[in-house]
Amino acid sequence: MYNRKQNVIKMAHQLFVEKGFHATSIQDILDYSGISKGTFYNYFSSKSELLIGIYKTIFKELEKERSDLLLGHDPSDIEIFIKQMELQLISNKKNKLIALYEEVMASNDVDLKQFIQRTRLSTLHWYYARFLDIFGEDMKPYLLDCAIMFQGILQHNLHYNRMAFETGEKINQVVRYSVGRLVKMVDDVAESGSQLLEPGHLEKWLPSCNRNNQTFKQQLLHHALPLRKMITKNLLDEGEQEKYLELLDFIHDELLDGNKPRKFLIESALISLDSSSLWKKELKQLEELIEHYFKQLEEVH
Repeated sequence: MYNRKQNVIKMAHQLFVEKGFHATSIQDILDYSGISKGTFYNYFSSKSELLIGIYKTIFKELEKERSDLLLGHDPSDIEIFIKQMELQLISNKKNKLIALYEEVMASNDVDLKQFIQRTRLSTLHWYYARFLDIFGEDMKPYLLDCAIMFQGILQHNLHYNRMAFETGEKINQVVRYSVGRLVKMVDDVAESGSQLLEPGHLEKWLPSCNRNNQTFKQQLLHHALPLRKMITKNLLDEGEQEKYLELLDFIHDELLDGNKPRKFLIESALISLDSSSLWKKELKQLEELIEHYFKQLEEVH
């Protein structure tokens, strides 16, 4: 089921890019991916939920790649941030996300618009968290303003660079130029003491997306990756692979996408994962991380 669902996501993504989201019907998706209508609705309640599934798949892979770049490196190294930004822009370009964003924002689909808005705010929060790593806590009062301005500078530099060069925008040059302006901007606003928005606004906009949550997200990706590799490597039966990979995806989504993770369901999924002795070590590390996470939640409440 896991691989078949991912295949539907992949096929639908291709159709949305080629024909447009609104011009693609559910029947088009059924014909292109070779599934029945019943199977489609077993995976997704609507075409909009399928598009959200596409976004989540892309973002999950991007998060993993960005986190991998930090492993073994100083998070304050601005060169690592530049590489992370290049990864993000290459992913956006490869997956045609800008065109899909524009089509969604021109539609009347409230759920999709709200999802896109949350995604943009999550990206803004990621910039802010990385700026804290790079520029330090002393600069904290000014870093939300700088994250907002950086987001705008990068977006417009990409847009006009793309217009100027028929062969496409030069991502590395655009990122380095924009980050250079960012460094000057942080120094300038700190020297002047200017502040437009307090960083506390981020917690109001995204209550579940605080700095601790971002750290946990990176740790979760880091611990789930070796377990995912062990499942893929050791289980030759495709059905068995799908079952365990689905359990891992459920745990990830329940912990990170829900406002209140359902502990009993996550524990049940972990018990099911524990039915094999092939990945005891990897699973134990994941269990310890999740147990520590729930203890922190209990202390807060």
